[in-house]
Amino acid sequence: MSTTQKIFYVVAILLLFSSGQTLCHTKGLRPRNSSTRQQNKNMTQTQISELQFMKWVRFVGRLKHSVFRAAKNKLFPSITLRVSKNKASGDFTSIQDAIDSLPLVNLVRVVIKVHAGVYTEKVSIPPFKSYITIEGAGAEKTIVQWGDTAQTPGPRGQPMGTYSSATFAVNSPYFIAKNITFKNTTPVPPPGAIGKQAVAFRISADTAAFFGCRFLGAQDTLYDHLGRHYYKDCYIEGSVDFIFGNSLSLFEGCHVHAIAQNIGAVTAQGRSSILDDTGFSFVNCKVTGSGALYLGRAWGPFSRVIFAYTYMDNIIIPKGWYNWGDPSREMTVFYGQYKCTGPGASFAGRVSWSRELTDEEAKPFISLSYIDGSEWINM
Repeated sequence: MSTTQKIFYVVAILLLFSSGQTLCHTKGLRPRNSSTRQQNKNMTQTQISELQFMKWVRFVGRLKHSVFRAAKNKLFPSITLRVSKNKASGDFTSIQDAIDSLPLVNLVRVVIKVHAGVYTEKVSIPPFKSYITIEGAGAEKTIVQWGDTAQTPGPRGQPMGTYSSATFAVNSPYFIAKNITFKNTTPVPPPGAIGKQAVAFRISADTAAFFGCRFLGAQDTLYDHLGRHYYKDCYIEGSVDFIFGNSLSLFEGCHVHAIAQNIGAVTAQGRSSILDDTGFSFVNCKVTGSGALYLGRAWGPFSRVIFAYTYMDNIIIPKGWYNWGDPSREMTVFYGQYKCTGPGASFAGRVSWSRELTDEEAKPFISLSYIDGSEWINM
């Protein structure tokens, strides 16, 4: 995208989100004609708020979310490598060795088939090694594990931080993972523990898809950092903020399981600006586990999370959502439910700044179009 285009889009969005009183989750969209202004004179503040909100929802539904050009995936494998604990049955004995064998700039689809076994290694895919598929022999049979935390000393002796604690880190686009487990072996930390963030998987690139994978950890299990991502039929386990980051992601048919000892939270979505078109959407999922669980905490002031057609066990705290200790975020976050079921799904006790979505409000968030999936996902 050129500088001129970027300026045009920023100006256009700023015009859409122009001045005006902001109520609930509306973004103060300016009425476009005099007839609308005349209509507003006969409406209550609540009705005006809902009208503005729906304009924003329709605007979100029209967006093309990529900050890159149209996604052009490469799905037909050109190279297949095999990783096995048994030297006789594979090309490599570690996943990192297989990745390191590829050229610095990879431009073809490479499938790395990982045989059954527990691979105790820390893996990183660098930015220019795109189009890599990691395929296990089954999520319960093929496990990649490591045990770093945010306070683990790094190469220079300083704490490595949450970002670098990941067992498996991906920094290149068009990544695919199938039927494999990514695990951080750090035990569940006590409430309030410092430096115990322990990432099992970090994805810091656009257009990544995960099918039948498991992500196991405690605090900060899945760092859904940047880009558009699709999770299909995955299992995600953790205690506090165990799905977090500032990506645009669709979770479909996933099982989210809490192992919190006390109070936990499923999500900590980090949308930090009104101009960030990011957020998490959970569709046809289920939320189970232990502890008392928030659906999300407002890590970012414009945090956005949707749960639709999702079963929720009775572990969900009735309020549902937490403002991260900052009441001002209640005016800017977007938290919603749509046709959820189960003993934890009742909207009656939810905070006033979350929404029970209508059909029209939910529509932009519950299909592959939310992440421009038709461009790059092969169902």
